[in-house]
Amino acid sequence: MPSQKVLEQKQKIVDELADRIQGSVAGVIVSFEGISVEDDTKLRKDLRENGVKYTVVKNTLIKRAAEKAGLNGVESVLNGTSAIATSAEDYVAAARILQKFADGHKTFEVKTGYLDNEVISLEKIQSLAKLPGRDVLLANVLGAFQAPIASFARAVQAIVDKENAGEAEAAPAEA
Repeated sequence: MPSQKVLEQKQKIVDELADRIQGSVAGVIVSFEGISVEDDTKLRKDLRENGVKYTVVKNTLIKRAAEKAGLNGVESVLNGTSAIATSAEDYVAAARILQKFADGHKTFEVKTGYLDNEVISLEKIQSLAKLPGRDVLLANVLGAFQAPIASFARAVQAIVDKENAGEAEAAPAEA
């Protein structure tokens, strides 16, 4: 039987992970078995740079945290080695980075994921992984908003230029 101190530490981990799951917009659970320390370090750096928190956690603790957070449906994949990656702002970062890493490493596997506290299929995770990053998507949206405004500005400028050209032609005739 574990000591009271160990139980308190595990409960703290479960509480923190449940809060992280509830506070995130997306997350991915992976099996990280058989990757080198060097590869793991690169992966963690890439995740950290994109605002994704990545933690290796025991399956029972992930299960309890998921239950506490109201995330149902992850229990079936919680076997072997597991790590969870959560993102508080970017819906695609964790899926994109981890799926790309899994494609390059035979022993690294994406198990499941969730969006807005709802478990999604592996096919949806793979679809998310193909989407461009948040910054690229925002740039595309801003470009779409700017296009009509820029067209309007060019049209107004063309009218002004046409009027100025008409005045320039009329001025020499009067002289």
